[in-house]
Amino acid sequence: MSIADPLVDGFGRVHTDLRISVTDRCNIRCDYCIPARGVQFRPHAAILSFEELERLVRVAARLGIRKLRLTGGEPLVRKGICRLVQMLSGVPGIEDVAMTTNGVLLAEYAEGLKAAGLQRLNVSLDTLNREKFREISRRDGLPQVLEGIAAACRVGFRQIKLNAVARRGRSEDDVVPLAQFARNLGLELRLIEFMPADGEDRWSSEQVLSGEEILRLLGEGIGPLEAVVEPGSRSPAVRYRFLDGRGSVGLITTVTEPFCSRCSRLRVTSEGGLRNCIFSPQGWDARAVLRGGGSDEQLAELIRQAVLGKKEQHGADDGRLAPTDRAMHQIGG
Repeated sequence: MSIADPLVDGFGRVHTDLRISVTDRCNIRCDYCIPARGVQFRPHAAILSFEELERLVRVAARLGIRKLRLTGGEPLVRKGICRLVQMLSGVPGIEDVAMTTNGVLLAEYAEGLKAAGLQRLNVSLDTLNREKFREISRRDGLPQVLEGIAAACRVGFRQIKLNAVARRGRSEDDVVPLAQFARNLGLELRLIEFMPADGEDRWSSEQVLSGEEILRLLGEGIGPLEAVVEPGSRSPAVRYRFLDGRGSVGLITTVTEPFCSRCSRLRVTSEGGLRNCIFSPQGWDARAVLRGGGSDEQLAELIRQAVLGKKEQHGADDGRLAPTDRAMHQIGG
């Protein structure tokens, strides 16, 4: 097999997207992502260097990877993050570099990220209520996040989306205000069903606020919506637009209506572990190849093994959704 052959798994899914966790550290403590106490972060020497990440991306790009998304933890706490964006956006074959951030430091970095080549942003925003934000994130950071969103809008990224995790008993009162906030700014809100990746094994299906329920709340609180038909889309979100012509929302229904059949994503953790699914218990050690004198061909073969090892749904042979062995901040959101 040639190093230039595309990344296709056993179910015919072509992989073109790589999500890169640049750190497992974060400056807030959202309760659906990271435990409140006892977290052991990776020492700096254990995580991939910028040069190692660039080499990994160069090899992945030769295999057909075209889109990158930088995640964490919180990517903006990684020192020199703008330089990394510049390095990765310059890799031949890479067409799109995006980032998911909690937005706390975004006001400081927005201009530099845009200048470095970052094209798209997803900003986590679960509520506009300051007290509830403090409860969820265990930090008082809502004003900084709102300032960061405003700064990103001023800078002019090609696309800015707001991510909100939807949980029954907690998010119902936030869905409509968040959607109105996004509409007023000309942004898209993405509502994400609560997934079992909090690191404390507290998830249950009863906590999932389903996509169907979210649509009902939006319809009652704002107005009717219609599905947006996007033939060939590999996005995890199904989009709906408001019939009044003012904006759209995206629903990521990982639990109730999985998008696994159209998944095109591969992940790398901050310490260089390749993962073919958030929920996969198996990893492939790219750091060992990078630091052990391995060739680009060996690195390419490892990437291929990770893709070929992908299960049909939820990283499991039976397709059932089960808690992961690691918290979201360790895998990469």
